[in-house]
Amino acid sequence: MKRGLMWCSLGLVLLASAAWAQGGGTEQAVAALEQKWLQSQQTNNPDLIAPLLADKLVDTSSDGKVVDKAGALATAKAMKYTSAEYYDLKVTAFGNTAIATGGFKGKGTDASGKPFETNERWTDTWVKMPNGQWQCVATQATPTKM
Repeated sequence: MKRGLMWCSLGLVLLASAAWAQGGGTEQAVAALEQKWLQSQQTNNPDLIAPLLADKLVDTSSDGKVVDKAGALATAKAMKYTSAEYYDLKVTAFGNTAIATGGFKGKGTDASGKPFETNERWTDTWVKMPNGQWQCVATQATPTKM
């Protein structure tokens, strides 16, 4: 009886460890996608983020405008960053959904060539699509005091 109980306990420990590792893997995978998004800003290369955004993306910008994927990519192409950095990046997984939050500081020029400096808190919602690829389905930014 003790041996059976021991194997049962060992099985539960292994199952719990596998579930924990899978959750951690999701959080690491989404954090890596967020870093790719940051890289697209740092290198002024919005083509890097195009495959990360769902076709039905909802993007609520820090000025309250809501745009779709095409609008988000157009905005990304218009912005030219001289500096961009994330801080306080956190990802929490909920099965096939993950919520990423963090802060963003950036400087550069907007579409009209006007200089800007921004500090924002943001929230991104990621979903694991049927093909296994993670994509951002919603993003929202809120300006913060510098």
